[in-house]
Amino acid sequence: MSERPAPESSAAVEPPPADAAGPASAAAPYRVLARKYRPARFEDLIGQEAMVRTIANSFAAGRIHQAYVFTGVRGVGKTTTARILARAFNYEVPGKIDRPTVDMPEFGVHCQAIMESRHVDVIEMDAASHTGIDDVREIIENARYRPVSARTKVYIVDEVHMLSKQAFNGLLKTLEEPPEHVKFLFATTEIEKVPITVRSRCVRFDLKRIESGAMIRHLEKICAAEGVAAAPEALALIARVAEGSVRDALSLLDQGVAHGAAGRVEAADVRAMLGLSDRGEVIELFVEAMAGEIAPALERMERLHLAGADPAELLIELAEFCHLVTRAKLVANGVADAAVSENERRRSAELAQKLALAPLTRAWQILIKGVADVKDSPRPLASAEMALIRLAFAADLPTPEEALRRLGEAGEPSRLAPAAPPRPAPTGGGSAALSLAAPAAAPAAAPAPAAPRLARFEDVVELARAKRDLRMRQALESEARLVRFEPGRIEFSLTEGASPEIAQTLSRRLAEWTGERWMVAIAAGATAPTLRERAEARRSERFNGAAANPTVRKILEQFPGAEIVNVTPPDAGAAAPDAAEPPPAGDDDVAYADSLSDDDL
Repeated sequence: MSERPAPESSAAVEPPPADAAGPASAAAPYRVLARKYRPARFEDLIGQEAMVRTIANSFAAGRIHQAYVFTGVRGVGKTTTARILARAFNYEVPGKIDRPTVDMPEFGVHCQAIMESRHVDVIEMDAASHTGIDDVREIIENARYRPVSARTKVYIVDEVHMLSKQAFNGLLKTLEEPPEHVKFLFATTEIEKVPITVRSRCVRFDLKRIESGAMIRHLEKICAAEGVAAAPEALALIARVAEGSVRDALSLLDQGVAHGAAGRVEAADVRAMLGLSDRGEVIELFVEAMAGEIAPALERMERLHLAGADPAELLIELAEFCHLVTRAKLVANGVADAAVSENERRRSAELAQKLALAPLTRAWQILIKGVADVKDSPRPLASAEMALIRLAFAADLPTPEEALRRLGEAGEPSRLAPAAPPRPAPTGGGSAALSLAAPAAAPAAAPAPAAPRLARFEDVVELARAKRDLRMRQALESEARLVRFEPGRIEFSLTEGASPEIAQTLSRRLAEWTGERWMVAIAAGATAPTLRERAEARRSERFNGAAANPTVRKILEQFPGAEIVNVTPPDAGAAAPDAAEPPPAGDDDVAYADSLSDDDL
């Protein structure tokens, strides 16, 4: 049974009192900030108000559970919360309090030993090194005996997800029906690896990441208590890198105090210590890349690399700023993160007004892909430069949807580019997402495509197919019996069960597609076959003719069970299929509804 060397923590501002051995001497070893400011009460935890309120209400109502599981990312206070809860189970102040309570204004009889993980009745087990059934069997056997000095015997199992399957199974019975003097407290960073049979027997608390604003205020209080002068930008940078972990933030602050001079922590020192780039330089690099100025962008990247910036971290910072600009473009109030400086807010708002959403999302994808390439590359700087080049040259490429739309408007595959003449290449040869110096001139209007020429009813069907109106195409092929066709006017009768809305919808569609007015009327009593019926008749005629051929007949007799599946005329080998001939009925499963609204078609 052992304690982890660096348990999770949401540190308190005031350090706990000295241990029972007496005041610390001048020769006492240095205690790192993450341990010195470890919380000792529920009130000291930061960012976990919902959990604290739930536990306090359960103690007040006498509804104290037998097992708890705490989950969350590293350094948010899982193991520390378990120790504070063990202290609450056994809180005792002679002559004042002798009952479980979360209101612990002073250290009681057992508190100091519990918080230092040396109490005989509060047993901590690191499941990373005690994974087997024998370790759990020891817990089960010892759980039968009452505590030596405390009120409750508490088992704290850290990283419980690392127990073996047999160990979990062996723990189930005792976990479900433990002795009245036993409580179980589990902590894990990977709750999904804990069997559901174990989770269902515990009260679960998901500890949240600490927000940047609360983290910065916490670091300021600790700096004041330690007599350390820290620049606000340095603390914001530490809070950003810590990603919501208090232990990480305190470890970085400890390192920053040692790195700085004369007890002062500056942002430049923190950046140099962590190998990060100046945010102003990162912003200028992003602007140059999005403007297509690849030559100065490569020079700036090389200069930052020589100053100590890691290429992968540099791309990550570019991606973070790209995300910041995207949020500023989409969110009305911009970015409310306290870890973001005023300069970043201002520049991101400016770029959000100039950059479109498509280049931003494409830049994000290129940068994230570039980070993976840099981490796997034997030459990280070269890989980072290639990612920057891709970003500069791909900034204003059309999206696949835009390319398809332009292709459809042009009517031929070779015209993917807009009608306006190409812009001159910027400084570095890349193509800018937009001109950051001045607003771009409006592109010249492309000539309107020529209206399609409809000479027969089959041309109308083909136009519906080209416009991808499958419902209309199906209706015209299978439900319309043509009576009369002339430019601007169509008359047909409908098959049984067809919707009378076809005529009105077709008239509206033709007006949209051709820019001309079309009269579409429904006549009664027409007996002409539909296009589908005509196609089926031609197909049957070809099949019957082929089956009557003496050679084909002999082949069918020679191979019983053989059948004709297709007939191709001898002179149709190189010819394109007849566009006006619709496919067989079984090939198209798109039906025309009986009652269609204007929005459906």
